[in-house]
Parts: sequence; structure tokens; C-alpha cells
Amino acid sequence: MIKFKSDNNSKETFALGKENYKLMIIGVGIIVLGFLLMIGGGSDNPNVFNPEIFSFRRITLAPLLVLGGLLFEIYAIMKKPTSNK
Repeated sequence: MIKFKSDNNSKETFALGKENYKLMIIGVGIIVLGFLLMIGGGSDNPNVFNPEIFSFRRITLAPLLVLGGLLFEIYAIMKKPTSNK
């Protein structure tokens, strides 16, 4: 039977640091804000057209926020965690 020595000095660590997780939460918040800006603008009566669905906020701003949030998430994941040694 083979026995392995265990190294008592090694610690199990997470792949990402605390700062990475904070940045990821901020990125999710940006994405959620973008989706919240997209909602609304519909009409209660299907026979009445509401031009508000084509507003700048829904067509341009909200998708840019979602895209920016996704890029921020990539940055948050790829950022090298700082060591406190």
C-alpha cells in the first residue's frame, strides 16, 4: 500500500480573489440594469401603436449597457488576483 505525505503548509484557495467576486457582482448589476431599461413601452390596446418602443433608451442605451456589463464580467474574471503576502 502506498502512503502519500500531506503537506500541512499548503492551503486550499479559490481560483478568484475577493476583488474578482466584487467586480463580478458589479458586472451582473450593470447587465441587470441594461435589461431593466429595455422593458416597457408596450401598448395595452393591440390596435394602437406606441412609438415609445423605439426610444433611444430601449434601442441604443440598454443594449450598450448589457454589452458593457458582459465585457466588464470578462475583465473581472481575467483580472489577476492580488496576493496579500
